[in-house]
Amino acid sequence: MSAAERYLLAVDGNAKEADDICVETAKLLESGQRKLLEVVQSLGDYLTDDDATMRAKVTVSVQFFCDRIQDESGLKEAALGLKALQRVHRFAGEDAISIANARRLFANAQDLQRHPKSTRFAVITLMNAMISDQRDALKTTGEEFIVGITDLVAGEKDPRNLMVVFSFLRVVMVEWDISKHVEVLFDAVFCYFPITYRPPPDDPSEITAQDLKDRLRSCLASTPRFVYHLFPALLEKLDTTATASNVKKDVLQTVAKCAQSYSPLSVASYSAMLWEAVRFEILTTQDEDLTEDALRAVGAIAECLSRDESKAGSRALERYLGLITAECNKQLQEPQAKQAKPVGQLLGTVAGASLSAFVEVVKAVLPPLLTAFQDASSIGKQRALLSVVNRLLDAAIKLYGAWGSLAPYPEQPSPLEPFKDELFQMLSRALMASGKDETSLRLVAIRGLLRLAELRDSLTDDEIGMIVQYLDDLLLDTDIQDEEELKNEAISALTEISRFRSRFILDITFPAFLATLPDQDRGASRRYVSSLEVLARLSVGDHIFEVLVRRLLHKLDVVLPNGSTAEYVSVILSTLLYVLSQRQLQKDQQLGAYYDKLVVGLFKRVVEPLQNHGSLTTLNDESVLHVVGKLAVAIGRALPEDRQYETANNIYALYTPGYSSLDGAQASTVERRRTIMLSTYLVASIRPTASPNPRQILFSSDTRSVLNSLIDWSLSESDTATREALLEQVSLVTNKWLLPRDSEYLRGTATKLRRMLDPQAQPTDGSSTGNQIQNDNALHVIFWLSRAAILRLDPLSTPLLDHLLGLLSHASYGAAAARAFSVLVAPHELFKIDNFVVVRQLYKQRLLAYCVPTLAKDFRSASTARSSEMASGGGAEAAPDKWSEIKANYLVALAGILRHTPTDVILPHLHTLLPLLLQSVDLPQSNVKFATLQMLTVTLTESPTSLEEHVSGLIKRLMKCATAGREGHATASNPPRVRISALACLRHFPTAFSKRHDLLLPHRPAVIRDLVAVLDDPKRDVRKEAVDCRAAWLKLDEPDD
Repeated sequence: MSAAERYLLAVDGNAKEADDICVETAKLLESGQRKLLEVVQSLGDYLTDDDATMRAKVTVSVQFFCDRIQDESGLKEAALGLKALQRVHRFAGEDAISIANARRLFANAQDLQRHPKSTRFAVITLMNAMISDQRDALKTTGEEFIVGITDLVAGEKDPRNLMVVFSFLRVVMVEWDISKHVEVLFDAVFCYFPITYRPPPDDPSEITAQDLKDRLRSCLASTPRFVYHLFPALLEKLDTTATASNVKKDVLQTVAKCAQSYSPLSVASYSAMLWEAVRFEILTTQDEDLTEDALRAVGAIAECLSRDESKAGSRALERYLGLITAECNKQLQEPQAKQAKPVGQLLGTVAGASLSAFVEVVKAVLPPLLTAFQDASSIGKQRALLSVVNRLLDAAIKLYGAWGSLAPYPEQPSPLEPFKDELFQMLSRALMASGKDETSLRLVAIRGLLRLAELRDSLTDDEIGMIVQYLDDLLLDTDIQDEEELKNEAISALTEISRFRSRFILDITFPAFLATLPDQDRGASRRYVSSLEVLARLSVGDHIFEVLVRRLLHKLDVVLPNGSTAEYVSVILSTLLYVLSQRQLQKDQQLGAYYDKLVVGLFKRVVEPLQNHGSLTTLNDESVLHVVGKLAVAIGRALPEDRQYETANNIYALYTPGYSSLDGAQASTVERRRTIMLSTYLVASIRPTASPNPRQILFSSDTRSVLNSLIDWSLSESDTATREALLEQVSLVTNKWLLPRDSEYLRGTATKLRRMLDPQAQPTDGSSTGNQIQNDNALHVIFWLSRAAILRLDPLSTPLLDHLLGLLSHASYGAAAARAFSVLVAPHELFKIDNFVVVRQLYKQRLLAYCVPTLAKDFRSASTARSSEMASGGGAEAAPDKWSEIKANYLVALAGILRHTPTDVILPHLHTLLPLLLQSVDLPQSNVKFATLQMLTVTLTESPTSLEEHVSGLIKRLMKCATAGREGHATASNPPRVRISALACLRHFPTAFSKRHDLLLPHRPAVIRDLVAVLDDPKRDVRKEAVDCRAAWLKLDEPDD
């Protein structure tokens, strides 16, 4: 039997035994042998028994813990015990009252802060639990509870405790009658305002300063009884010029929060004073965050006053808004650019607070604003006034709704209605009648016209049509083609109109822009490019999109027979590709139709003249074939699996019976051979499972046979476009369909290709042009095969990489192999997961982890071999060039990998990479230099300590790279992007080594002197970077300075 149960049995008959049990239990608790929660739990059924006698004994337990509160050493345990009892649902309201009435807890309130914060937390959470669960019973205790709980928490500073205190005090403020204790409760919480708290590192509570501010603000905003204490105190803080910006923000956020919950009558008494206090923060401050808080406060007051619909409430709102509009009208007499923005923000905020506020603001501001616009003599003033009009239109849309709004239209008519025609004319003149160089004014006018059109029931269809016509004329004007901002704003406005009023775009815009597309472009201007761009960006809606596709396909039917250029046809097809890429084709009900028209139809038109020996069309041009293929990928990968079977069956037939693009290997015309490009795009678009037999992919033969045919053809192909398509297809097929059991085939193929590069296998008859092409192509095939294996982390990746790394020291192909290393990791539009390519997440990490040590080791070996040959004397003249070339190959290969590898993957290898990177800067290849400089800049930012021992040599190399080279000079390989990167890297040194200026100061004079010459660089961007770099180094002062 537990001690608690023995106590309950003895308490009525044997008081001494009961006391002994208490003493014994207390000692066990003190020594830690028993936990208080175990004592409470041991009461078992006594806590839930319905019997009144048994239930009464629970009350004795409550009384027992109340008695222990007087014992300071047991305060925490007593509070935890009472809290554990309180959680039992049989804990009654009278038990809570007995705790409150005991006053032992409250009587010792001044002593609570002497206890550890964990003890205070136990007491505070007990109060919170009782207020949460037994608040009705506690309310019967009257004022005594309010006074006691306020005294209890006075002086609390622990953030975790304060979060709980603010929570239950808010409940007391809202639900108790606090009329006689307003000041006491206000003082209890306002003494913490403003809260300044910085959480310690690794704080387990994860309480932030903002959490405490929000909780305190909820307390202050909980009852309007605080208004006569709070607002004067807040005004005092705002009126003090010494008040910090963050305190002002806290004050303004509190005003906004209180205005949302206080009564209009209580806020009205202070509305004028609050406006005077925040006026400066809105109209003149440079702190945008502070301005935003001030605007929210002013708007919240207007919204609060609008809630009172009585005559007195209306007069209070009128007085408040009258002060604001009077100030705004004064500012708008001579508006400047920096004044117009805050005035517009202010008017838009208060006008959007309510319908009544909007009416008052428009009535007071709009007539003088329109008059001022008519009298405005400068473009700057017109622009400022229009920006204010736009803010008012934003408020109107907020209150009256925009296109398609389903909310009931407000009963109160819009006060803008009498001014609608004048506003429309004013904005139209600003757009169409202003000078072509007045871009800023026209931008504001476009935004205003769009808002006026968006405002529900504002403009007629004819007026909206006029806006569309204005925007069309603007975009068709050749003088604005270089004004990207104006052009984008006009397109955005038309796009927004097209979302709900597509009829205007189809009836007005489409005919106007389609009319600019010539039937053939030879000798015509390239105006069609901008027209197609506009049409593409407007085609966001389904109906507009379908119309555009139909019209452009019709235009193709006209353009192709007329002998138009490949560029024109490519632009039309690229427009179709763009609009398709903006849609979720998998969910498009018309996907099958797009497939039939844009894939099947175009492929047939490409093949037909080749099969029938007819006249070729522009579709047979290389650039056009690429766009047609991309269309096939975009549509084909979205097809359901059954339609992808059809695609797989036509990879080489190209939807033309009796045709096979694989037969192009023997074709004499390059156009016939280039149709393999389309097959490559089809291979990219289909899933690996686009065949019931994944081994076969419906190629008409197995995967190995297809790969053999593709590889054989690629070895002999001399046309660059065809060869690239073959290499891509070899890699795609290997990645998607070659099975693990085909590893020996892949290894044997790579070995066979590697042997073709063996010098002993070269012909000796002197006529090896064909074989030279074959050998050059063999090198590329090896790399593309390796790319396929590396992407999917094939077990053969390692031996294949060994093959490739071994090629870097090849006498004939080492340089070409080094350049080809970028193929392994470079991004490629076809090798994406969207195209069902197997791409493992860690393939770049694995590649770098294997290649970096090997390249570093081989680089050192080459250096050693070079030194040995020079020391031996034999062949000393030739040895340096041979080994220098091999070392350069290693560096170029490394740069090719690093160029396309994320920084976080590279950083772990920095220690090994740095010696190689530093030497890469000296190479003549500009692409290698650029990649290396980018990597060094990142290293300076992420890990500057790793470069400390290389500072001297690196600075000299960077200055050399920053110099514009002369023809035949050592720096001739420094194009502008290399010079800019070198200067940017050099500019980071003072910041990166801010704590080690001693490393930089010896080089400061030379750097500053040498940068003077770079300031005369012929390229403006280089000169700008040189100025910034020199300024950063000039800030480096001598220690004595």
